[in-house]
Amino acid sequence: MLAAGGQSTLGATYIAMEGPQFSTRAESLLYRQWGAQVIGMTAIPEAKLAREAELPYALIGMVTDYDCWRESEAHVEVSEIIAQMAANGALARATVKAFVQGLPPVRDPSPLDTVLDYALITAPEARDPALLAKLDAVAGRVLKS
Repeated sequence: MLAAGGQSTLGATYIAMEGPQFSTRAESLLYRQWGAQVIGMTAIPEAKLAREAELPYALIGMVTDYDCWRESEAHVEVSEIIAQMAANGALARATVKAFVQGLPPVRDPSPLDTVLDYALITAPEARDPALLAKLDAVAGRVLKS
């Protein structure tokens, strides 16, 4: 995680909430009491789904506001968040472009490529053929065996 000024911060706790919505002040303070330093609406569902599909995944998470945690400052206005999202979008596009340009022509094998080998517990004979057909695109490699 990068803190303000681009300094690396290790060990922060991230709370993923269902979006698109903002936390109430009470929810945000509860998350903080739980030890969370960052609240977001992304990362966890996508990361889990990518892992289940044996896909490499990287997240570009960008701050839009400090929620209610800075009590000495004015409340966050939606217009401020939208403006920050637009600025973040430009930075994200530039970051993705630079990342893609830096990718090697061929990706080296990774343990992620076979993460499902030992993840399935349903016996092959008990698997629903209709469900297998739906899962073929993301887990076909292991479901056909």
